[in-house]
Amino acid sequence: MAQGKRRASQNELAAALTRGPVEVLDFFLPLWAGSALGASAAGVGALTALETLVSFVVRPLAGVLADRFDRGRLAAIGAVLYGLSFAGYAVTPGLGPAFAAAVLGGAGGAIFWVALRARVGEGLDNDKAAFSKLFSAEGAGTWIAFVAAMSLVPRIDYRGVFWLGAAACAVAAVVMLAPTGPAAPRTTGQGFGQLGRRLRPMLLLVVITALAEAGVALLLLMHLQRGHHLELGEIAGVFLPGFIVYTTLPEYLHKVTGRLGRTTVLSLAMGCSAVFAAGLSFAPNPVVLAGMWVLSAAAFAAAIPVEQEIVAEAAGVSLGRAMGIYESATLLGATIGAFTAGLLYGTGSGWRAACLGAAVILLAGAVLVRPVLRAVTARGEKAPEPQ
Repeated sequence: MAQGKRRASQNELAAALTRGPVEVLDFFLPLWAGSALGASAAGVGALTALETLVSFVVRPLAGVLADRFDRGRLAAIGAVLYGLSFAGYAVTPGLGPAFAAAVLGGAGGAIFWVALRARVGEGLDNDKAAFSKLFSAEGAGTWIAFVAAMSLVPRIDYRGVFWLGAAACAVAAVVMLAPTGPAAPRTTGQGFGQLGRRLRPMLLLVVITALAEAGVALLLLMHLQRGHHLELGEIAGVFLPGFIVYTTLPEYLHKVTGRLGRTTVLSLAMGCSAVFAAGLSFAPNPVVLAGMWVLSAAAFAAAIPVEQEIVAEAAGVSLGRAMGIYESATLLGATIGAFTAGLLYGTGSGWRAACLGAAVILLAGAVLVRPVLRAVTARGEKAPEPQ
């Protein structure tokens, strides 16, 4: 039991140390590449797209490795690659070397998160809230890193913030290498084909959730900047309450899930997310937008850990491959969501049409929850709690 708690604490600390700097990088990179490197809009788009593409390609391989080797050591390797990516951005003299840093970041992210989530899944039988706790740790790392970065960037510039990100990833690697007893035994498990067929219904919900979350977040960011003409610090102030909710609620919401059942909670979360997304389109000012974003964050904080738990339980011994598939589905949904949100926001109908579109997609997801979970159960997976 003590060994399991130490391992869980390691996982959560490493997740917080890594997630925060990565989210800050995603926020700062377009601004820095345009101002410091003189990159065109096309260059900035190519830089961010390259990291996404590499991460998408490497994630299945990371899943195979996570089912064959020690997951803690594999996550440490991913954290090291993440750190080298940050260092590369910090020292690059131009856009060309920045592409190499993007490749390292994409590979490191794939290896780190697949191995880490598979490692968390090992302890799910002993702690059903394991993924909720991990989600909280990621959220805490995110808002703490944002507060630190926003405070320090005027003094140490973007490159200094990147160096801090590299240091945080180095610490995460050390944390993952700390001994906690023997690793879980490795078995061959299911292949990608068999596992993909079993998880296919659930992955549809994963894609919908990631699509909506990324799309709504980007829509809000663009609308605050272009529709309400807020400065960087003011935009961060609107987002911060949502990040705090993201951090604090998952463990409490897990208790609600235990009482109501996964099907009910997942349906309610996606349905409420749809209502909040629609409500964003009618919010008259940034204060109301901040309140709606808090409610959206609460709904996503309820849904995402439940999805991760279902995928992990359905995986059996093939946790690495399952988390590779899950992470790929998440990335696919987030990419589609961000691209579609930007495309819709730029049209004449703009902000309102984009928010209502996200609401429709989420509402469809809410309707699909019950048949999807039944399909997962029917394919031989461990059923969700009785309703």
